[in-house]
Amino acid sequence: MRQFVRMLLLALVLMTVALISALTAMQLAIHGREVAIPKLVGMSPFEAERAGAASGLQVVVERQFYSADIPEGKIMTQIPPPGTKVRRGWSIRVAQSLGPQRVAIPDVTGGSERVAELNIRRRGLNLGLIARVNLPDAPLDQVISQSPPANASGVSAPKINLLVSDGPEPPIYVMPNLTGQPLGSAMLVLQDAGIKVGKVSVLLPPPLPGEPQSAPVAASPVSDPSPASMIVTQTPAPGQKIMAGSAVNFEVR
Repeated sequence: MRQFVRMLLLALVLMTVALISALTAMQLAIHGREVAIPKLVGMSPFEAERAGAASGLQVVVERQFYSADIPEGKIMTQIPPPGTKVRRGWSIRVAQSLGPQRVAIPDVTGGSERVAELNIRRRGLNLGLIARVNLPDAPLDQVISQSPPANASGVSAPKINLLVSDGPEPPIYVMPNLTGQPLGSAMLVLQDAGIKVGKVSVLLPPPLPGEPQSAPVAASPVSDPSPASMIVTQTPAPGQKIMAGSAVNFEVR
């Protein structure tokens, strides 16, 4: 019995040692693949890629900025910062310096978006974000403002963002009830309000008394409906809001 207990204790000790060894090996394997991020600021992209590759890391140039302090072509910033522990294969995102600002920011307001884009690219700059807004006093497609403004100094990124007019906001109407009216009269009402007529479908007549009821009454599109056709349904429904330039669909009989 004593020998059995001794053997059992020995087996437990061996299992414990094996478990501790496995955990230690796993921890060493995990941390063995970790490397420290090198310092890339001040290097050229080629030098940064070489330094990253030596540690099993990738270097990605994500952005470019003007800088009066960092020479042109050198790395300005990096993420993650130097010394950070990461696994091999990790990507280091860097920003590259364009050197001091040498290009004057042009004034592109007052013209069209296309003319503004051509003017921006002709100066060696990039078109940034384009926002649009409805303005009652500005023509459609006119550039209202820009960022950075014309002749700005100390610009960080070689991009110009634009605010472009979408023209006056179209009028909004409350949809009238046109059911029961002739199609021709309804079309004149909508035309005066600047609303289009969309799809017009004709409802099949119901079966005569005594005829077998087959499929439900269906609607089929017609290319040239009669102006005398009576409107049965409309979309949008009466009372809903509709913008000028939108379309209204009818079912007629």
